[in-house]
Order: sequence, then C-alpha cells, then structure tokens
Amino acid sequence: MPLALLALAVSAFGIGTTEFVMMGLLPDVAGDLGTSVPTAGYLVSAYAIGVVVGAPLLTGFGSRIPRKRMLLLLMAVFTVGNLASALAPGFGTLAASRVLAGLPHGAFFGVGAVVAARLVRKDRQARAVATMFLGLTVANIVGVPAATLLGQHLGWRATFLVVAAIGLVSMAALARCVPDMPRDTTQSVRREVRALGDRQVVLALLTAVFGFAGVFAVYSYLASITTEVMGFSTSSVTLVLALFGIGMTLGALAAGPLTDRALRPTLYGSLGALAVVLVAFHFTSHVKWAALVTVVLLGAVGFMTTTPLQMLVMRKAEHAPTLASASNHSAFNLANAGGAWIGGVAIAAGWGWTSPTLVGAVLAVVGLAIAVTAGLLDREPARDSSRVVASGGATAEHAPSGERVG
Repeated sequence: MPLALLALAVSAFGIGTTEFVMMGLLPDVAGDLGTSVPTAGYLVSAYAIGVVVGAPLLTGFGSRIPRKRMLLLLMAVFTVGNLASALAPGFGTLAASRVLAGLPHGAFFGVGAVVAARLVRKDRQARAVATMFLGLTVANIVGVPAATLLGQHLGWRATFLVVAAIGLVSMAALARCVPDMPRDTTQSVRREVRALGDRQVVLALLTAVFGFAGVFAVYSYLASITTEVMGFSTSSVTLVLALFGIGMTLGALAAGPLTDRALRPTLYGSLGALAVVLVAFHFTSHVKWAALVTVVLLGAVGFMTTTPLQMLVMRKAEHAPTLASASNHSAFNLANAGGAWIGGVAIAAGWGWTSPTLVGAVLAVVGLAIAVTAGLLDREPARDSSRVVASGGATAEHAPSGERVG
C-alpha cells in the first residue's frame, strides 16, 4: 500500500473522530451547557452544514491549487476549527466552531478520493478509495470511543484539543508522504459544475442524502439509546460506539472489492439490508445481546453504501470528478444533518427513543428506490473502470507523466 494512502487514512481518522464523537458526547455537552440532548443534537447538524457549504465552496476555490497543497490547507482549517471548539465559551460559539471544523470535510475527501485513485492501478481504484475511508471506520473503533471516554473523564473540551493535535499529525503525514501532483490545466470551476448536472450524478447524490440519513437518524442518538433503552450504564457507551465502528470497518473492507466487481448490486444490497437492520433494531434494542449484534450489523450495512456511491459519482462525472466527489460528501452530511434532525423530532414528539429506527428504515427505502430508478434509467453501455479519472480527461492509467504514482 502506498504510504500516501496511509497518510490520507490518518487524516480521515482525524476527520471521522471529530465528525462522529459528538454523538457520544451529546449527554455531556448538553449537561455542561444547560440544554437538552435533542437540542444538543443540533451540534451534529452544525458540523454537517459546514460540510455541505464547504464542499463546493472550497473545492471551487482550490480548483487551481495543486492537490497536495490543497490537502494541507484543508487540514489546517480542520485543525483550527477543532481548537475553536475546545475553547468555545457557549452553545452558539460551539455550533459556529463545529461549522468551521466541517467546512474542509467534503473538499478533503473529494480531493483525497481523486488522489487515492491516481495512486494505484485502474482495477484497484475502488479499493484505494475504500482504504482512505478505512480511516473513518477505524475512527469509530478507536478514535470515537477513546475520545468519548476522554470527554467523560476530563471534559468534552479535552476531546477537541486531542482532535486538533491529530490534525497537526495529519498535516505532517500528508506533507511527508503524498507526492506532488501538478494540477490539471484543463480543470475549471465551470467544467466541474457542469459535471454535477449529469442525471446519474444527481440521482446518486439524492441516494446518499436519503439512504444515509437512515443511519444518522439512529446513530446520532445511539449514546442515549444505549442507556435509556438497552439498559447499559454510561460507561458502556464507548463499547457500543466501538462495536458500531467495527461494523463500519467490516462494511468498508467488503465494499471495496464488491464495488470493483459489481457497483450497482453492491449499492442495492447495502441499502436494502440497511432498511431491514433498522427495523430489526427497533425490536432487538430491548435485548442486550441482540442489540449489540444489531449495532455491528447497522455499522456494516450502513457504511457499505459509501464506496459504491463515491465511485458512481466519480465515474459518471469522469471528466471533472473533484467537485462531484466532494459534493457526494455534502450529500452524506445533508443525510447527517437531516437524519439527526428527523430523529430528534421523533424523540421530542414523544414517540420514544427507538422511534428513529423506524424513521431511518423509511429513509433507507426511499434511498433504495432512487438508486433502483437511477439504474433503470442508466441505459448507457457499461463503462470500463479504466475511465475512472483523477482529473480533467486523463485516466489513472494514462495520466500525464509525473501525475500517476505507484
């Protein structure tokens, strides 16, 4: 594995930790800032809003910046945002800091996915992108539980100080390991925006918005479900979050080779399985051992959707993939914000802590319906995976000299 992929995964680890740790810290943050858990859930949405706004904005801004330098600039913003979160004096300032920390998220993964695809052979591109995403999943096994435990014992502010430190380590790894990649002189914001108008790209983004919202409708409140429904103590929240992270990792490991082999069937299967697991969780959440098994399954089938969706938008926007790839993360974080909001509405309405599971199942079914519709409308001949591009019109196999590495 190229060291550059490891550097990207380390960065993804830091981003995944700060994105998901708020779910485990919601009760602590709510208690410290004197608000309710559903209201504190808006901090999850604040980060997601930052991703949604930042992905197209920063990707457009960085269209003429060499990719390595752009990755470093994005991680610098990420680090500052987490430091500001640690020092935030109140709820409003913390929400604004979470928006700032989320701004570089989508652009980083958009640029990072294109870089990862360029580092390997054409037949291993989905696996390369999945390797970068492994940083997100490992964050949920190690980073989020450890950061949650740290926050419970030393205060939630300590968590964000540690994440800021991870940001600095990530910048050093990127500077050392990622090769210089000259920017494509044919790339332009207009060309990237035009690629977003492709019908298949739009449908893929909608699939991510609705399908993945089903995951976040539940995951945003998993800490409270753990204590209020499963019957575990507060100290067990880190274990449950780690189990979810193990499921995510298993899903990411399976998604890479499955997507390289059969993209759309992998997407259909993961969304269908997600709906089934969410319904099952409504019933298993009251039985401790069954609830824990379901949490692992939820992480696995939920995260299996990410790689096929990422590769789909890159293939359908093959001549200008960076903004489309970044916008995919905007879609995932619209799902994050929407899922957290809808789940909170269901709880606040008095429907119970398990109500987000059924709401999430409905959202997953909507996402599946959109994905199937896109597949039926896609009458074009199957495109060879060699057409997944890193930028402009150059393929990974035929990239200009000095741009393809490994």
